[in-house]
Amino acid sequence: MMYITEKDIFLRKTGFRELNPKAALFDMDGVLYDSMPNHAYSWHTSMASFGIEMSEADAYAYEGMRGVETIKKIVKEQKGVDITDEESQRMYDEKSRIFSTRPQAQIMKGVIELQRKMKADGLKIVVVTGSGQHSLLEKLTHDFKGLIEPDMIVSSFDVKRGKPNPEPYLKGLVKAGVEPWEAIVVENAPLGVRAAQAAKIFTVAVNTGPLPDKMLADEGADLIFDRMTDFRDQWEEVMRGLAMV
Repeated sequence: MMYITEKDIFLRKTGFRELNPKAALFDMDGVLYDSMPNHAYSWHTSMASFGIEMSEADAYAYEGMRGVETIKKIVKEQKGVDITDEESQRMYDEKSRIFSTRPQAQIMKGVIELQRKMKADGLKIVVVTGSGQHSLLEKLTHDFKGLIEPDMIVSSFDVKRGKPNPEPYLKGLVKAGVEPWEAIVVENAPLGVRAAQAAKIFTVAVNTGPLPDKMLADEGADLIFDRMTDFRDQWEEVMRGLAMV
């Protein structure tokens, strides 16, 4: 009996001949940190002060997109006007201010152990985030000492087009010095999954938020876990599956 694996499906849809992970590209919010509840509250509260409706559920749906782009899109949909980057940035600054008043988000349970396993297997670790909040970016190298290096972070400052455009993940591949078939992405957001798929990278979605798995599957996630600890515990099995000929 022949078994069709996630690897087989990935190779068929991309046309690649092999999948040999040498780097892992991690999203940040909702993946490295359990920070999405804080972001959702900050988005809802800040946008309301500008007369824009953005529910906390909307924040999860838009997660991964650059803040300035998110605001311009929502203002266009609700007000029918195109605002400038400067106007959008001022609104995003208010969102960032509110976020800074929220309780500090904890590191996602299981993710440090997962990254240690990846490093032990020879994978490079890259962070690919739509965030432009300096406070969060500076925390990364402190909280993930020995796992994440400053030159292995792609943020909103490094790209012209954020997720769901593939540019952030393509930049991540360049930083890691690998090809798409030599990487995996770890995401939690539909738009992030879409970006990774557009970059033709094997995508593991860890559903750490309230959105249904179907939203991640519909965007093309190659593998879905309900919790980061599940992914951590099954890492060796995943790697064996990806290494199968």
